[in-house]
Amino acid sequence: MLVWIPAIAPDEIDYEGELGLVIGKRCRNVPNEKNAVLDVTAGFTIVNDVSVRDWQALEPGMVVSKSFDTHGPIGPWIVTTDEIGDPLDLRVRTYVSGDLRQDGHTADMLFNLYEQVSYLSSAFTLEVGDVLSTGTPSGIAWHRPGMYLKAGDTVRIEIDRIGNLENPVVDEPR
Repeated sequence: MLVWIPAIAPDEIDYEGELGLVIGKRCRNVPNEKNAVLDVTAGFTIVNDVSVRDWQALEPGMVVSKSFDTHGPIGPWIVTTDEIGDPLDLRVRTYVSGDLRQDGHTADMLFNLYEQVSYLSSAFTLEVGDVLSTGTPSGIAWHRPGMYLKAGDTVRIEIDRIGNLENPVVDEPR
C-alpha cells in the first residue's frame, strides 16, 4: 500500500513501526494478565503508524495527525497467537529507503501489550477486528532534521515471526 505525502502538509511526515494486536473476541475489563489478554487476541500484525507531525502540534489528542488518507497501513497478514510465541519477545526494525532507523524490542515498550489491552478495555468495549497499535521504538524522524519521509522513499517494517510490511511513499495525487 502506498503512503501519500499530503499536499496540505508535506514537510513533517513520520514513520512509526509498531506491533499491531488484533482483537479476536468482544471484551471489556480484561485483566492485566498474559493469558486473559491472549484469550481475546486473534493475532498480531505490523502497523506503519504514519504521523503528520506539524498537525500533531496543533491538537492535543493526535487524532487528525494520524488519520490522513493512506496513513496507518497494516499487514500484510495476521499471525495467530500460537504461531507468535511470546509477543513480548519480538524485534521491531524500520528501514527508510534501506537506512535502518528503528531497531527495538517489544520487551522494551513503555506499556506492554497486556497493560494496554487491560487499560483500554476498562474504558470501552474492544470489538472483534479492532487493531491496537502498541507503540514504537526510538528512532522516529520527529525532531531529527532531514529524516522525515519524502516522495520516492520506501518504508519497510520488519517484526520477528510476522514478516515485513513495505510502503512506497509518493506525493498525494492532485
